[in-house]
Amino acid sequence: MKKAIFTLAIGDNPMYQAAILSFQHYADKVGADLIISDSLHYPIKIENPKHSASPAWAEKLRIGELLKEYDRVLYVDADILITPNARDIFTEYDDSDYIYMLNEGAHCDRSLEKSLIEQQLGEVDWPKVNGQPDYYNVGVMLLSQSHQLFSYCDLPILQSVCNHIRFYEQTVFNYQIFKHQLKHTAISASFNRMDMFGEEGYLDADFIHYAGKGYAKNNRRRDVQFLKDFAQLYAGIVSEEDIKRLKAQAWQQYLNKIYKKYPLPNFLLKVLCERNVPHWST
Repeated sequence: MKKAIFTLAIGDNPMYQAAILSFQHYADKVGADLIISDSLHYPIKIENPKHSASPAWAEKLRIGELLKEYDRVLYVDADILITPNARDIFTEYDDSDYIYMLNEGAHCDRSLEKSLIEQQLGEVDWPKVNGQPDYYNVGVMLLSQSHQLFSYCDLPILQSVCNHIRFYEQTVFNYQIFKHQLKHTAISASFNRMDMFGEEGYLDADFIHYAGKGYAKNNRRRDVQFLKDFAQLYAGIVSEEDIKRLKAQAWQQYLNKIYKKYPLPNFLLKVLCERNVPHWST
């Protein structure tokens, strides 16, 4: 069986670099090819969107192309850290008839997303759990060649809704799965561990997802937290030199954001951050 792990990582963000090191470690362990998109291939136009939207989200359409070459494809966002002892998701979820993702609708209300896309594309028989609509998070997706999802998800349909609905590609994927009654089932939160589940024990998860503020006090500190956790988990696996380099880059990137935000001398801001922001020196 030919397997691939696919991610999108544009630029030299140290968090992305660390994530890719964890992906490569995992790919070697599970016998998969690691494929990285470092530029965009789907020219979607985001113009005055009603909700936050990024042209990068359309890059997930490349999964459909990869499934012409690979039997199974695991997509992971580049703000995910795969831990060194992570279980093999390909064997944990081995039925290739199913699409596997985390059902975040079981944990938070996504009625708005359902309503917005149905206003654009029409109502469908949308399944529910505990009275709330099922809604899959596309930060981690495990798909197989037998799926038809990307026959129904293409650039024109994403373009038609991207300026009108929240999480446009994620919501479209959910809509098409339910509209066409594609086989789907939820993965464990351990394979897409987000801070909505709380902080206790998150480092024990298989895949840690740093979406939003990502276990930090705010979004600005997210990359610092990511590198702090990466350094702890991958000590002795990734070279000390690489870990030191990435930590330094993440810290400088954080300081640059602080320097732009607050009208105080940079040296004072640096001292305050070093004293008050949790990072690897603590």
